[in-house]
Amino acid sequence: MAVLIQVRDAHKRFGDQVLLDGAEVSLVDDVKVGFIGRNGAGKSTFLRAILGDEELERGEVTHHPSLRIGYLRQHDPFKEGESALDFLMRESGQPDWKCGEVAGQFELKGDYLEGPVKALSGGWQTRVKLAGLLLNDPNLLMLDEPTNFLDLRTQILLEHFLKSFNKAALIISHDRAFLKATCSHTLELSRGKLTMFSGPIDRFLEHREERREHDRRVNATVIAKQKQLQRFIDKNRANASTASQARSKSKQLERLQTTEVEVDEPTVHIRAPLVPNPRQGTVMRCEELAIGYPGHTVADQISLEIEHGQRAAIVGDNGQGKTTLLRTLVDSLSPIEGHIKWGHGTELGTYAQHVYTSLDERRTVLEHLEYESNADTTRQDCLNMAGALLFRDSHINKKVKVLSGGERARLCMAGLLLGTANVLVLDEPGNHLDVETVEALAEALLEYKGTVIFTSHDRHFMSRVATNIIEVRDGTVKNYFGDYDSYLQSVESEIDQGERDRASGNQTSSSGPPPKGKTQNYRENQRESRKAEKELKNLEKKIARLDDEKKSINDQLMTETDPKKAVELHEELTKLGEELEAAEERWLELSDFS
Repeated sequence: MAVLIQVRDAHKRFGDQVLLDGAEVSLVDDVKVGFIGRNGAGKSTFLRAILGDEELERGEVTHHPSLRIGYLRQHDPFKEGESALDFLMRESGQPDWKCGEVAGQFELKGDYLEGPVKALSGGWQTRVKLAGLLLNDPNLLMLDEPTNFLDLRTQILLEHFLKSFNKAALIISHDRAFLKATCSHTLELSRGKLTMFSGPIDRFLEHREERREHDRRVNATVIAKQKQLQRFIDKNRANASTASQARSKSKQLERLQTTEVEVDEPTVHIRAPLVPNPRQGTVMRCEELAIGYPGHTVADQISLEIEHGQRAAIVGDNGQGKTTLLRTLVDSLSPIEGHIKWGHGTELGTYAQHVYTSLDERRTVLEHLEYESNADTTRQDCLNMAGALLFRDSHINKKVKVLSGGERARLCMAGLLLGTANVLVLDEPGNHLDVETVEALAEALLEYKGTVIFTSHDRHFMSRVATNIIEVRDGTVKNYFGDYDSYLQSVESEIDQGERDRASGNQTSSSGPPPKGKTQNYRENQRESRKAEKELKNLEKKIARLDDEKKSINDQLMTETDPKKAVELHEELTKLGEELEAAEERWLELSDFS
């Protein structure tokens, strides 16, 4: 087991912030390591130091002579007009057949391989970059937040790639599900120190908490013993006959020391907007809606209802229209056709890029939070929320105009959560948050009494928060009948089938857009499904009405004394029973269909 990279006594600071304080670690040639730590802890700085792009103040980084690093670049490495195949050949120096073979592992073929690479969505461009990494035969992959902005399908493909990659990897990610699936070891950077744990992230977090709890219990015992010894010393040191015992106990007391309990940065707690009077019924309805842009329809014939209190997750591949749908729902984009109706008393709170890039730049962080918060919010509430989203100490007096994009996003989130919205529309709320803060946000949304409509690429977050799933796919939007975990399984199955087809030489399966005929059939099926879904809802209402009428007539029949009237009621009851039976049979047929 060769040591590819050895870091010894690494020191680095920015101003008064200590990032590395004597940090040490060894990365070996066959281990995949998940790299975690709070935002601002210095993870990306550490990666740059390993790459040689950042100088340490003190310490050394030693590379093995055979080290070949593959680094997933966040910037755009593509030339204007070149295809993915052109880029792969230029990047690797490999022939076209070899580049095509490796690209196939990421389902890159046809127009995706030979068309302009800059025309591809961010997720597909990431697939091209990953194929380029693999063609260069690295023995250490370094990935910095690789799942940011990747759709579910590309995340799963990346997972499969990493599982089959039999060399080393160092991966920074806030996505617990991704780290758990890909990494056998966990590296934590906290307070300038690096801690390597030989286990996945879940086991590491459990171990860390168990260790802290053990230290707390030991400390409690030590403190109790210290108090007992101190009482004995105070009572006996002035007495000649017991002074020697007091001196002995004093030496014991000196040897008793508590263990410093290792704690992370302050625990994050986030509160959601307070909704004093939660509503019931339908909060949003759209009929025959078409969404998109002038000259380009993204999806049409959309009929949806969302109920008060639901946490509806919008899912689908990148480029299918998730963000377009959200923007249309909040009226930052006009519908092409149809209309959207929000329930009475709805107050929308929106978190999306078009919102947090337009904050008032004249305000400070604290001024923005005080302006956005509801009337009952205290200054301390604002300070607590600011701290939870990493605006602490002097940072609360920063002007919005000097904040980075990530800081503006967190500030927008903080202001939204301090407000009074009873419907939250959130587009990728976890992208600028670390693991602990994403977890705290999930907890807050679970306690929230309002409605949430959101998108996210974080599977752990989606699985915890979502109560129902809305899928955007191939020009349609519909309710998915199942929870997020079942949706995840269906996507996994599609990818597995594609990989089996590729292995057997059958290239017909692809996660890209289906052929035109298949797309038409799919849309027709989706329209039929939507019709069935609508009929199903109407039937449920009809069955409930008929059942109530049947009970009412039964009650009348039990007390009716007029024989003629009783016969009429009996005939009416028989007719209702037949109608109810037919409705129930149709309901069962449609339930099987959907």
